Amino acid sequence: MDSFIKKLNNNQDLSFNESKSAFKLLMEGKANESQIFDFLTSLSKKGEVSDEIAGGVYVLREMSKRVNVKNAIDTCGTGGDGKNTLNISTASALLLGGMSIKVAKHGNKAVSSKCGSGDVLEELKININLDSSDIEEEINRNNFGFMFAPNFHSAMKYVGPTRRRIGKRTIFNMIGPLSSPALVQRQVVGVFDHKLLDIFANALKNLNIKFAWIVNSEDGLDEISPYAKTNVVQLKDNEIKKFVIDPIKLEINADKFENLIGQDSKYNAMKIIEIFKGVDNDFSKAVCLNAAAGLIISGKFERFNDAYFNAREFIKSGKTFKYLEKIQNAK
Repeated sequence: MDSFIKKLNNNQDLSFNESKSAFKLLMEGKANESQIFDFLTSLSKKGEVSDEIAGGVYVLREMSKRVNVKNAIDTCGTGGDGKNTLNISTASALLLGGMSIKVAKHGNKAVSSKCGSGDVLEELKININLDSSDIEEEINRNNFGFMFAPNFHSAMKYVGPTRRRIGKRTIFNMIGPLSSPALVQRQVVGVFDHKLLDIFANALKNLNIKFAWIVNSEDGLDEISPYAKTNVVQLKDNEIKKFVIDPIKLEINADKFENLIGQDSKYNAMKIIEIFKGVDNDFSKAVCLNAAAGLIISGKFERFNDAYFNAREFIKSGKTFKYLEKIQNAK
């Protein structure tokens, strides 16, 4: 491990095979805490590249448990944007489930934010500790299942304490969204840095993903923003193209960024329940924008405008809250 850390400290990129070797040491518990800390922080300081991310994804996928479902999508973003927003991608995943889109949601508890997807789902009384077969059943029956990363990537236990100690994003924020135990072929991936848009598109292409949107907003969100333009890189059938979503052209009319700031899991869950009951605010608009991306990559809609307004109509009806009550009663 020390040789890899030395190379990173010399501002040299690791090859795909070197990255695989390094991550194998991490995932097998063969690196001590100091080495893990130095490896992750040195990678962040240098700036992660596609081969390094791909190597980590390769090892994590090899060592993970599996969830076998067909035609499911995921909305797992990188996190690490430092904005401490409400749980937009988690709420949009639930909205999509209510709209009859199969969602295999991959996520974790808070690492670099105040409230992760696992935290808010627990507060919403959704069981995040189901095993593979029960998750498969939930997705097939109710269109939503949550795969709590530590339950499926047991090898991550070796790096968890160091990630919490670092307290900000690391390469694991990038590897996680690409390492779905359900091996989904359709994904919406928010990234915390616009420089990652192309890197992720190429990584997903190498993983044979059919249809993905990688998004980053100009106000720094790893989501589609209701306040600023969002850059999108689309991967569809091995072709990559780029475009911009402009909230002004969509007439979103959101008020101010502060309306998206989250707190603890109790507060964030309360805000999700509000919009699911039909309260119309900036958070609801942000959730619908990101759900619209899910509707596109699932194949239900072709035009973003149509997808967005359909999501808006559904969420304002209060049907999403009834759906939430239904999946709260799951195993």
